[in-house]
Amino acid sequence: MALDYKYITVLTGAGISAESGVSTFRDKDGLWARFDIEKYATPEGFAADPAEVHAFYNMRRHQMLQVAPNPAHFALARLQACLAEAGGKLTIVTQNIDNLHEQAGAEVLHMHGELLKGRCASCGHVFESHGDLSTEMACTACGRLGHLRPHVVWFGEMPIGMDYISRAVAESELFVSIGTSGSVYPAAGYVEEARSLGIPTMELNLEPSENAWAFTRANYGPAGTIVPAWVKTICGC
Repeated sequence: MALDYKYITVLTGAGISAESGVSTFRDKDGLWARFDIEKYATPEGFAADPAEVHAFYNMRRHQMLQVAPNPAHFALARLQACLAEAGGKLTIVTQNIDNLHEQAGAEVLHMHGELLKGRCASCGHVFESHGDLSTEMACTACGRLGHLRPHVVWFGEMPIGMDYISRAVAESELFVSIGTSGSVYPAAGYVEEARSLGIPTMELNLEPSENAWAFTRANYGPAGTIVPAWVKTICGC
């Protein structure tokens, strides 16, 4: 099959996981409408009350274990496999800290970290963690007590893999944003990076994002409907 695009970079946000039952962040009923960002999503909030922040992420971790991928996640996994078979590549970068892309069979870079992992603030050791974290636990790598934290990127911290993402965008023939608000940088700036390089851009979203003007094409509707439809236009799967 001749493909119009063999090298694609996709950025996904909370909107792709919403249909799986994962709470979004910035909607009127999202997490930050119900919980204090400064308390639960900053290094300063964690330093002030680590036990309370651990309790918040433990709660979210328990919730995460109850959800499953939706058709949008599976469609991207199919596209990734399809492009690989054709000698191309689909790079999936997600702002989400859930593991739904992986459950669907895709490889993905989590630029904001992963909820089902912990990290030692002392030695940097990252480890799988599907259970609770607490201030009473010791790092299995360095042995220090009370230095474990969720492996998530909080406000004021540097996202993961920035150089890798910029290279992926620059090497793409198409940049696609799925389910993002277009309000959180640096992720919201990748469409402008693509535009500056003359790379076609596309938004797939429930409704226009804050930076919808930056995309050359767009399709709006539920991710579980519009993402599989778009994938079918690329590789027929």
